[in-house]
Amino acid sequence: MKIRTATTNDTNQLSHLLDGYRIFYQKDSDLAGAKKFLEERMTQKDSTIYVAESNDKTLIGFVQLYPLFSTTRMKKFWLLNDLYVTPAARGQHISVRLIDRAKQHVIETQACGMFLETEKTNGIGNQLYPRVGFKLNEGCNYYEWNNDL
Repeated sequence: MKIRTATTNDTNQLSHLLDGYRIFYQKDSDLAGAKKFLEERMTQKDSTIYVAESNDKTLIGFVQLYPLFSTTRMKKFWLLNDLYVTPAARGQHISVRLIDRAKQHVIETQACGMFLETEKTNGIGNQLYPRVGFKLNEGCNYYEWNNDL
């Protein structure tokens, strides 16, 4: 198994992973929408995606990062927005390897850090993230405004 940067050649397999990720978060399956979304991200180069590829070249996980900026630190800051491993591949530390690659990306881009958000009900994620060095920021309030049309 190896971790590598996703390419446009991965779009078909990656679409299935993204669809599975969305279903995990109780969204309706939309394979065509997932493919279009990924094609846009890759074409516009507005995210960085790393994939976990098994020895038989099957994609079994991915992490997607979006760039943000910290004005107070005057540096780039990355949002680890998506992390997913197929149910069959879980328990093999693939998530840890994907996060390690994301951390390496933060260093390579001379960013000041990376943050993520997960639901309070995501028991697996809430155990994983502190184990790999993320700290829960209890000093901030998280607010959200949505323009759901």
